[in-house]
Amino acid sequence: MQPRFETLLCDMPSEHVLRVTLNRPDSANALNTQMGRDLLALFSGLILDQQGLRCIVLTGAGGRAFCAGGDLKERNGMSDADWQLQHAVFEQAFYAIGDCPVPVIAAIEGAAYGGGLEMALFADFIHCSASARFAMPEARLGIIPGGGGTQNLARAAGLRRAKELIFACEPFTAEEAAAWGIVNRVWPDGELEAGVLALAARIAAHAPVAVRQAKRAMSLGIETDLRTGLGIEVEAYNRTVPTEDRREGVLAYNEKRTPKFTGR
Repeated sequence: MQPRFETLLCDMPSEHVLRVTLNRPDSANALNTQMGRDLLALFSGLILDQQGLRCIVLTGAGGRAFCAGGDLKERNGMSDADWQLQHAVFEQAFYAIGDCPVPVIAAIEGAAYGGGLEMALFADFIHCSASARFAMPEARLGIIPGGGGTQNLARAAGLRRAKELIFACEPFTAEEAAAWGIVNRVWPDGELEAGVLALAARIAAHAPVAVRQAKRAMSLGIETDLRTGLGIEVEAYNRTVPTEDRREGVLAYNEKRTPKFTGR
């Protein structure tokens, strides 16, 4: 699967792994209307049909920035109505990333500011390079994070930490992001791409139905009480039992060989 978009580059670095690269490097990969539409088209399509994909890596072109947030040059002079219409596209694009059944890893080099950090927080988890930097600077522009930032940052870093970061608009480092639970791992500069792609390949080697059901159980269960979450988990578990992959996994274990999963 290598679809063509105006603002995204899509390629398959390994089997069953899709790399999606935000491709506006001259604008620090700032989020304009077309990028919002492209992201929405790609990820909403994957909600309906995963097309054999087992892991997605979301990254930015150029190395200077993952995404600098909303494109303020495009927004300059926008009417209130046009601003809100554009933001609705961004909202739906980010929600589609979060709703994608396939695991999504955000790989961040350079800046992930504002909407760029909000986009990354809709991935299943984030890895970054040591020189990456982050911020939620919206209050300086007279707005608030509106792409999930007030919710996802608080869930990742805790409510009090998120309030400080959003109220003060202060940038923070990769080390701080890791210490606060915003990113899973910090890679030495120059090693992020290889490390994340190797991780994506490992995820893709596992039974895709099982991985997707585990994602569903965790994503839905964490938002409810324990008893309801346990019910969601059992429902997801039971969907894996009648699969060919479950039978293949057990057979491969007993035959002392690597399983060959087909997603069925």
